[in-house]
Amino acid sequence: MGYTLNFAAVWRSFMPLLDGLGLSLVLAAESIAIGMLIGLLVSFALISKLGVLRRTAGLYVTVIRNTPILVLVLFTYFALPNVGLRLDEIPSFVATLAIYSGAYLAEVFRAGLLSVPAGLREAGQTIGLSKMQIRTSIILPLMFRNVLPALGNTVISLFKDTSLAAVIAVPELTFQARKINVESFRVIETWVVVSLIYVCTCALLAAVFRRIERQLSIPR
Repeated sequence: MGYTLNFAAVWRSFMPLLDGLGLSLVLAAESIAIGMLIGLLVSFALISKLGVLRRTAGLYVTVIRNTPILVLVLFTYFALPNVGLRLDEIPSFVATLAIYSGAYLAEVFRAGLLSVPAGLREAGQTIGLSKMQIRTSIILPLMFRNVLPALGNTVISLFKDTSLAAVIAVPELTFQARKINVESFRVIETWVVVSLIYVCTCALLAAVFRRIERQLSIPR
């Protein structure tokens, strides 16, 4: 039996899909903002001279990076309430993705910190800058410029991971697509449209990061 494409049901529900996309972007932005802070703190711990800090940070990175994010999402939402820590769907997912992204961003930032020449730190000390001033005025700006390509790739990957929020009924893009499937049974049409939305959004994010890279690049 042949299958006839009919996108009418998808177009009728296109606004909920856009609402879902908007929520996906918000989830990604909030999670990545918190994850960047976590990753930055952990990256400094990874290169710390204190062995206990290095080992603790390394354990966090190893455990989180080697645990599937779906398992983390389900653990946070379904298991933690059994020990008294109950979060609603959206805060639960944001917290999980922030912790997950922090482990990946920690490695990105660690590589960026190690790429900053030691001579720049010494130059900052020579002109009387404090350790905090050297970090905020010299090390961090150079680090962020160096890691921008890797950071962009990580952000795009984490945006795609927001689709997993559908498993705990967060009404983001994938959840809205599944709802259309149940109501219309137009499976092929729905996932074709949703795939194109994800592709276009990721392409736009990649273009934004490439533009930022060009603006921050050192003229030759």
